[in-house]
Amino acid sequence: MSDLNRPKMSSLEELRHSAAHVMAAAVLRLFPNAKLDIGPPTDSGFYHDFDLDHRFTIEDLLKIEEEMKKIIKENQKFERILVSREEAAKFLTERNQSYTLTRLADIPEGAPITLYRNGEFTNLCAGTHVSYTKQIKAFKLLSIAGSYFRGDENNKQLQRIYGTAFPSKEELDAHLHQSEEAKNRDHRKIGKELQLFHIDDTVGNGLILWLPRGAILRKQLQAFISKELERQGYEEVFTPHIGKLGLYRTSGHFPYYSDSQFPPLIERDSLQQLAKENKSIKELSASIKNGAVDGYLLKPMNCPMHAKIYASQTRSYRELPVRLSEFGTVYRWEQSGELTGMTRVRGFTQDDAHIFCTEDQVQQEIQGCLELVKIILKTLGMHNYRVRVGLRDPDSSKYTGSAELWNKAENALIAIAKSLGVSFTTEPGEAAFYGPKIDFIVKDVINREWQLGTIQVDYNLPIRFNLTYIGSDNKEHRPVMIHRAPFGSWERFIGVLIEHFGGNFPTWLAPEQIRILCINDDLLPYAQKIHDLFQSKGFRSSIDKHSDKLGAKIRRAELIKIPHMIIIGTKEAENKTISVRSRNHKKLESITQLDEFITAFDQEITNRTLPDSF
Repeated sequence: MSDLNRPKMSSLEELRHSAAHVMAAAVLRLFPNAKLDIGPPTDSGFYHDFDLDHRFTIEDLLKIEEEMKKIIKENQKFERILVSREEAAKFLTERNQSYTLTRLADIPEGAPITLYRNGEFTNLCAGTHVSYTKQIKAFKLLSIAGSYFRGDENNKQLQRIYGTAFPSKEELDAHLHQSEEAKNRDHRKIGKELQLFHIDDTVGNGLILWLPRGAILRKQLQAFISKELERQGYEEVFTPHIGKLGLYRTSGHFPYYSDSQFPPLIERDSLQQLAKENKSIKELSASIKNGAVDGYLLKPMNCPMHAKIYASQTRSYRELPVRLSEFGTVYRWEQSGELTGMTRVRGFTQDDAHIFCTEDQVQQEIQGCLELVKIILKTLGMHNYRVRVGLRDPDSSKYTGSAELWNKAENALIAIAKSLGVSFTTEPGEAAFYGPKIDFIVKDVINREWQLGTIQVDYNLPIRFNLTYIGSDNKEHRPVMIHRAPFGSWERFIGVLIEHFGGNFPTWLAPEQIRILCINDDLLPYAQKIHDLFQSKGFRSSIDKHSDKLGAKIRRAELIKIPHMIIIGTKEAENKTISVRSRNHKKLESITQLDEFITAFDQEITNRTLPDSF
């Protein structure tokens, strides 16, 4: 069964959707007792969910692939069969396909209900498919994972088989090569190898523990962006990790954003009173929603508190724009099955800022935000990106504010996007609940897309918080609020950065920049002098004092991807010279004089030079 009410598929989606059906047919041939759930195409392939007592293995995937090849060779025709709701229910009940039967209820009344058949396999499906199975030329089953029915961890866990399919073997091979490269660059693997971060079940899934080396990386990025913020006239602020529920009722995060929040923290006196009254959880929930019970919320966003900082004093038009920045930690509730290392977490720190300005300052301020994003991406070698303008979905009720204000904000953002000189797309449904936004969708070195920097124009929160400034006419006016986060969050951005560089960071970012290796222990005093000199210059250096051979020391430094090594032998100690081995810049290997190396190294850091591979 596929996703219901799906818009018309592309030819690639049809191919992958058809491959998912062929995979389900093959599974039923090999495991007739399997129960089926959904099997849609995805951006990178397809998957299908199964309920089966037998646990799938890698060996099973090979057997399923062989059976799929037989089905493809049989050149089965995909047939669309229009049925009534009663006929579909009878068909699924007779075949004991209880999961698919529940999906039947998702189809709206009056919508067509169809089965698709290829060979002996038939299932509920909205389509569409290729005409014959032989059109599936190149496919591969990739992995097995657990998945909860309907994505709810309170439901039974099913087994999910992932696969991919392409029109040609060449395209499939290229994709598999890219996937293998992505595995090698996985930030969870590299983060562990380089001792950057740790996730501990006893602390909580989706909560990152920054290890000392990872903290250095984060601090270097923070220092970099802080200098740019100072240059653009931002003022840094600090706000608490929790705030009263009333604050978020005013902002609209509660209830508009409630599905993505941690449950409220109820005041102790209120909780004790409700316990005395023997209130149920349902009654407690209703009391929280209607405001009868007060409490606190783990901060899901920084903007309400920044609005309060702006409102803490009378503002004149002469002061505007007011630019408030904060490296603020926020908390979002994500399903446990959706958590992914550092790129999908429950607690994260944003390089957040909010600009309060007049309407005629909006374009200039957004240009400044865009300049900041461009500086960051250029410095980090992320040259391949596109711009997405996220608009509201006119059919959704998740947005706050009047249509008039939304139109004004969307038109302003589209006009600014046109002035960028880069291609952009407008995508309904991608706006924040309070305003439209510009997102930077960045391609990394292996052509995967990531949504990183974001800029949002907001006419609504200034109204909700009654923000004003005194204009030149001595009357109160409403400011416009711009939300912007060039990095997005440290956790996600650094997770992407680890994979972008494969852990081979530019020297200015590397937790350890130089390691000094001695051929024998007699040379340690000379190594210590070099180390002390490096540290006095602010370089992050160390000495490998292990007693093993030089080759082992080199290998150890390579494993944690240290950009530069200084190798000290007897000749170097006698002549007060050095021998350089570099991952990042081979031209440094010709340098033998310490002062010359320090000059070149210092210039590399000052210029934030990218590694040779970039």
